Amino acid sequence: MEHPELTVLGNTVRHPIEHVEVFPAPAHVTLVKFTNDELNSMCPVTQQPDLSTVVIEYVPAEWCIESKSLKLYLWSFRDRAVFAEALAAEIAGEVMRSAKPAHVKVTLTQRPRGGIEVQAVAELSGS
Repeated sequence: MEHPELTVLGNTVRHPIEHVEVFPAPAHVTLVKFTNDELNSMCPVTQQPDLSTVVIEYVPAEWCIESKSLKLYLWSFRDRAVFAEALAAEIAGEVMRSAKPAHVKVTLTQRPRGGIEVQAVAELSGS
C-alpha cells in the first residue's frame, strides 16, 4: 500500500470517525481549503437540529488532510449537542492535532434560526 496511514480511502465506511487522516504534503502547496455546506449538529439547549456551512483553510507543513476522512469526521457531529463557537474551535483543534499545519482557520456559519445567522471563526497557529 502506497499510503499505509490512510485506512478510510478506498474502503467502504458506513459510520462517522473521530479523527481525520493525513498524508504527506506535496511540495509547494501553500494553502488547502475545504468547504462543506452540510454540517449537522444539535443545539445543546433545545436539541433542535442545526445546519451549518464550514470552511476549513490551512497552511500545510508536513501533512495534508484526506478529504474522505474529513467528511466522515464531520459526520460525527450529526447527533452532537454543541454550540457553533465550540464546534468551530473543536474542528480547528482536530486539524491542528492531526495535520500539524503552520496555520488553520475554521469559519463556521450556522443557518439562521429565529432570524439570526451565527458565524464563528477559530484560528490556531503551529509552533
